[in-house]
Amino acid sequence: MTIIESVTLMLALMYSISLLYWSGKKWGALLTGGLLIGALAITLYWPLLLALFIAAIGLAITNCYHPELIKGTVRANTLREVCQHLLALSMLLVGLQFAANAALLKMGITPWLMRPDVGDGFLPIAGGIELKAIISLGIWDQNHPAAAVMLTVVLLTGLLCKRAFCGWACPLGLAGEYLYKLRKRVIKREFLPPAWVDWPLRMLKYLLLAGFFYIIFSMPSASIPQYLNSHYHKIADLKMALFFITPGVVTLICFGIILALAAWRRQGFCRYICPYGALLGLLSFLSPFKIRRNTQHCLIESKGMSCDKCTRACPAAISVHTQKHIRSDECQACMRCVSACPKKEALHLSTRNGFTLSARGLTIMLFMLLFMLPLIAYVSGFWVSQTPTEMRMYLIQHLNAIGH
Repeated sequence: MTIIESVTLMLALMYSISLLYWSGKKWGALLTGGLLIGALAITLYWPLLLALFIAAIGLAITNCYHPELIKGTVRANTLREVCQHLLALSMLLVGLQFAANAALLKMGITPWLMRPDVGDGFLPIAGGIELKAIISLGIWDQNHPAAAVMLTVVLLTGLLCKRAFCGWACPLGLAGEYLYKLRKRVIKREFLPPAWVDWPLRMLKYLLLAGFFYIIFSMPSASIPQYLNSHYHKIADLKMALFFITPGVVTLICFGIILALAAWRRQGFCRYICPYGALLGLLSFLSPFKIRRNTQHCLIESKGMSCDKCTRACPAAISVHTQKHIRSDECQACMRCVSACPKKEALHLSTRNGFTLSARGLTIMLFMLLFMLPLIAYVSGFWVSQTPTEMRMYLIQHLNAIGH
């Protein structure tokens, strides 16, 4: 686990402990802290120990200037934006470290920068095949084990937190938001398609998801060990990087369409293209948490007023003010609608029996899933790639010649 991965992990978990403590869940903070200390005691891995020190210093400094952020008492929009930008910064640094590691390999130099294993999270098909191998054969891949871990983590966020991964963590969603805002500064008018066009476009991401499922489930279980030991799988991350670094004409056209969609409509990429979003959208139907509107407190029913602030705040254009329970696959649990509601009791993210999850609680749950499970995987030996550096150095020299 690299320094960047370690610092991000420690910051997220230490921040979760802080939020648990200030929300009154002191036993939860104590348990999480115990798990963290236990993991450090088992590994005695110096980057994690250094990262813990850096995280503690960073949170202490933040507490001096923005104690409301450490306590999680800021508005949901602020809390979400801080999480998004810090995670995006972390992924940017991870990408730079991955590129430096690959460049050194290409030059035949033993890298002095470690390869960040969290980058395997960008190999969803490999992760799906690995999960199939674990379930059907009891085999755990040693080349990209983090791919299966990260895919499992993201799936769990969909089951428990709806599409909060999309709304609170995904760097691509954040990039799309900035691209949309840039377009709005130049062309202020909205160009929303009619429903009969929007619905078929939304199905595109499900077609892509179906294609991924076909690749994973069409591979016979007996062939999986051979694939996992193949040269292609050993450098699947480098092949993926090469695809983006040296795109062909068709790839450039596809990138152009994706960028145009992101600029044309808010969350255009998430709404129409992203297969991850499609998968999480389906899983979100099983989540116990949903945005629920209490008609006894809503200004529409209680005061007879015409209020649609929640709907206007929703980036997915869901008609929140006309529904009691939001069951849309496009809801990212971003809680913008909750923040926009003038009556605090009228709108909330909760279960059917009334258990309400605040923005602070959602942050805790999301961070615990995204970072505690990878830490457990690392301690258990199911995170770091076992592919020898010499093998990666040899294979990168023949990258273009290696196929499926």
